[in-house]
Amino acid sequence: GDILDDYSRTDGVWVLTRNKQFYETNNEKECAAKCEAERNFTCRAFLFTRKKLQCLTLAENTKMTVAFTSTDTVLYEKIIYLMQCKRGIGTDYRGTEAKTQRGIPCQKWAEKIPHKPNYTPEKYPNAGLEENYCRNPDADERGPWCYTADPATRFDYCAIPECEDQCMQCNGEDYRGEVSRTESGLECQHWDVQEPHMHGFILKHYPEKDLKMNYCRNPDGELRPWCFTTNPNKRWEYCNIPRCTTPPPVPGLDSQCLSGKGEDYRGRIAITESGNACQHWNMQFPHKHGWIPDRYPCKGLEENYCRNPDGEKKPWCYTTNSNIRWEYCTIPPCDRTEQGISGMNNVPVQAPPTEECYRGKGQSYRGTASVTASGKKCQAWSSMFPHRHLKTPDRFPDADLRDNYCRNPDGDSSPWCFTTDPNTIWEYCNLKRCDDHTQE
Repeated sequence: GDILDDYSRTDGVWVLTRNKQFYETNNEKECAAKCEAERNFTCRAFLFTRKKLQCLTLAENTKMTVAFTSTDTVLYEKIIYLMQCKRGIGTDYRGTEAKTQRGIPCQKWAEKIPHKPNYTPEKYPNAGLEENYCRNPDADERGPWCYTADPATRFDYCAIPECEDQCMQCNGEDYRGEVSRTESGLECQHWDVQEPHMHGFILKHYPEKDLKMNYCRNPDGELRPWCFTTNPNKRWEYCNIPRCTTPPPVPGLDSQCLSGKGEDYRGRIAITESGNACQHWNMQFPHKHGWIPDRYPCKGLEENYCRNPDGEKKPWCYTTNSNIRWEYCTIPPCDRTEQGISGMNNVPVQAPPTEECYRGKGQSYRGTASVTASGKKCQAWSSMFPHRHLKTPDRFPDADLRDNYCRNPDGDSSPWCFTTDPNTIWEYCNLKRCDDHTQE
């Protein structure tokens, strides 16, 4: 792979550092090579200035020192020194934990008091025996350890959590491992190429989804990580990623009220804003749906409580009224002040004014309707679930393909959308044509 794949990149940042070396280089890759070859200290990061083509190798990273803004600078940090977790038995663990599992401070590896060490930085220069950080220089099966500062305890193991890039929590939305084959053994297509399959998952439009190389990912809320395949006859396939044994993260304290879009809401309101009772998530009557609690273990789909598992505007539920498939719920906001502040911050991207009708073919329609003519909920344009498609915001930048609002990006006869019903790909929206005599 690329030498820069081992680094985390941050634009416009400088770090305050004592140990550094200056080099003249032509690009970031040459600077990374200088960092790899550095012998004056352990190189944990490097700074590259684009205009001066200047390279600074650094002994410190943002975990160890202060960072501040610098316009023309790019900071590259070695990922291994940012990780606070261990992979396998942790022989490559380079985190900064410096106490044992019982809370006893570690003795510095270079010191001989209170214990004379068998493992020293001189004897094991590649084992990362710095300061008094927990390490595993002898490949102990129980993981990283250290000599302790307690004269009565020569050494003890450290409580280093397992990295979760080898397994997945929830539906694997945060999976960052390097599996690059599908469950049937097909090689994954690189995310930054459009052959053999064209797609809208481009790194610059999904910067937080880590669409690196051809690694399996879950950028669109699928059941588990997947990838496009290099087989022209098989567009995409799931990957076989094991589920982590550690429990998934617990929702925050704000989850009893509405914060943001309410994706972490875990309260017990079970009635829609028009007064309809909510249908239980584990039932398929009166409405069939794909949000089955066992498939989505971290979405909080308990009982019939209002939830927001798909990034909607706010929590919603299917209703027990057979004529109304779903509706939003009214959830009290967590904090009036927070709502006010977030409102101020979001001024440039306000929701468009409500429009109840469209003119012509509706290509200029910018309302917030998101229900089809038969009452089905619209799928978000940036989502590929339950339907994969090419009508993405980056392909149609002028069509305002925001959220899951009804639009007409392709000159159809009226606004439409893909639906969240797996059995219905798309439908026209529940909108009327404006009266031609209405004043613009």
